[in-house]
Amino acid sequence: MTIGAESFQRADGRLPVDLRPVSLKLGVQKWAEGSCVIKLGGTEVLCAATIEDKIPPHLRGKGTGWVTAEYSMLPRATSERNIREAAKGKLGGRTYEIQRLVGRSLRGVVDMAKLGERTITIDCDVINADGGTRTASITGGWVALAAALRTYGMERCLLGRVAAVSVGIVDGVACLDLDYSEDSRAQVDFNVVSTDAGKYVELQATAEGKPFARPDVDRLLDLAAVGLERLFTAQAEALASVPR
Repeated sequence: MTIGAESFQRADGRLPVDLRPVSLKLGVQKWAEGSCVIKLGGTEVLCAATIEDKIPPHLRGKGTGWVTAEYSMLPRATSERNIREAAKGKLGGRTYEIQRLVGRSLRGVVDMAKLGERTITIDCDVINADGGTRTASITGGWVALAAALRTYGMERCLLGRVAAVSVGIVDGVACLDLDYSEDSRAQVDFNVVSTDAGKYVELQATAEGKPFARPDVDRLLDLAAVGLERLFTAQAEALASVPR
C-alpha cells in the first residue's frame, strides 16, 4: 500500500490525501432548535436537532439526559428510487446500524448530567448520496447539536467536538474520503469516528477479498487524522456564526 501516490489519479481530480469540498450551512429549518446541511462533494445530508423535556423510561428520576439519532435516505438520494422504509413497515439493518452509530458518536461528547432530564434527537436525512453518508451525518449532526445547545444557553453540556471520515485502499493506494465509485471497489473500507481530543468513538474497517495488515491500519489512521483536522476546523468555523 502506498500513501499519497503522486501518479494516482482519482476520478474527480483529487489527490489521495484530499477531502472533497465541504460546506456546512446552518439554520436551514425554521422550527428545529439547531439545523444544518452538510455537503461533502456529491453527498448532502440535512441534520436537525430537537430538544425535548423528556427522557426514555429507563432514565427517569436519575437526573441524566439522553442523545439519540434517526437516519434515513430520501427515495431519490441515489440513482434509482429507494422505497421509503416507512412503507415497508420496518427499518432496514443498515439504517438501524447507522443511526445507532450516529447516536453513540454524539453521546460521547455530551455531559448527560449537565443536560438534565432532556432528550436531544438528531434527525439525519440524506438528500444526495455519493459515499460517506454515515460519516457526513456524524460531522453535520454535531454541528446541529452544538448550534441547538448554544442557542438555548446549554453549551456547557458539550465536552468537545466529534467528526467522522472514511479512508480506504483503492487500487493499492490509501485514499481519504472515498466517494461511491471508490468505496464500491475499495480493497479496504475504513470509517473513523474521533473526538477533537484524538479519542476514537468507533473504528469500522473491512477488507474486501484480501486481508490487510497492522501497518496498513496505522497508515490509514494517520491519513484519517489529516481529514478529521480539516473537518474540525470546518465545524468550528460554521458554529462561530451562531450567537451565544
